[in-house]
Amino acid sequence: MEQRAWYLGAAASEVADRALLVGDPGRIDRIAERLDGPVQRTERRGLKTVTGTFGRHRITAAAFGMGAPIAAIVVHELRSLGTSWFLRLGTAMTLAPACLGEFLLPEAAIRGEQTSGTYVPDGFPAAGDHVLGTALRHELDLAGLPWRAGLFASYDGFYTQMLALTDDDRRHLRPRIDQLSRLGVIGMDMETSAVLAVARALGGRAACLCVGTVAWRGPEVMDDDQREKAETRLIEIGLRTLCRLDRHRDPAGDPRGGNSHEPHG
Repeated sequence: MEQRAWYLGAAASEVADRALLVGDPGRIDRIAERLDGPVQRTERRGLKTVTGTFGRHRITAAAFGMGAPIAAIVVHELRSLGTSWFLRLGTAMTLAPACLGEFLLPEAAIRGEQTSGTYVPDGFPAAGDHVLGTALRHELDLAGLPWRAGLFASYDGFYTQMLALTDDDRRHLRPRIDQLSRLGVIGMDMETSAVLAVARALGGRAACLCVGTVAWRGPEVMDDDQREKAETRLIEIGLRTLCRLDRHRDPAGDPRGGNSHEPHG
C-alpha cells in the first residue's frame, strides 16, 4: 500500500511532477474545470487537491488557505511525493508603483514570515526559479496582460505588518511601507517568501505570480467582478506556464549550478 501524505492524504501516484498552489480552496474547482480527467482528493482541514491533465501534462493543484505555515506544509508534502515544480498563484497588496489589476511576478522576497526560518538559515534568499520565471514572462507577454516583476515582502501579521484597520495603525505602519517602496518592493503577502525558500531548501523549483487586488493607499480594493476576471486569467496563465514549461528549460542543466535536483517529467 502506498504511503500517503499526512494532511493532503495523497499518494505519490496521485500527484504530478508540477503543481499549482493557491490559497482559496474555491479556486481548485475553477482549475478542475479546465483539466481533463480531474480527480479530487477528499478535503482535509480545507486542503483541497486535484490532479488532471492540461495539454499533454499531468498537473496537480493544491489549496493551502492563508499563511506561510500551511503553505510550507503543502509544499513539503507534495515534494515528499515527488513534485518538483511549484507555481503559486495568488493575490497581493500592491505598493507603488504597482497598481490594482497588475500581475506581479516576485523575483525574490523579503523573508518577514517565520516559517521559512525553520528550513533555512538567516540570510538565505527567497528567490524565484529562473526557468519558471522565464516561462511566466513569456506567457504574460503572449496574453498581453499588464505585469511587473520586482521584489515582494511576506509577513505573518496581516493587520499588524501589512494592512492597518485604523488611522493610528496606518500612521505607525507608513514609515516601514514607505521604506519598502523605496527599496523596490512592489507587493506584500503572507506566503511568497516561504514558498520560494522552502521549495528550494527541499530541492524543488518554485515561482509565484500574483494579481494586485488591494493597494496600500486607502486601502483601495478591486471589486468582486474585476477580481474574478483577474483570477481567471491568473489560472489560465498558470496552467499554460506549467504545460509549456519544457520549452524554457536549459538543456545544459540546472541554471542554479548543477543537475542534482533537475526534475524530469
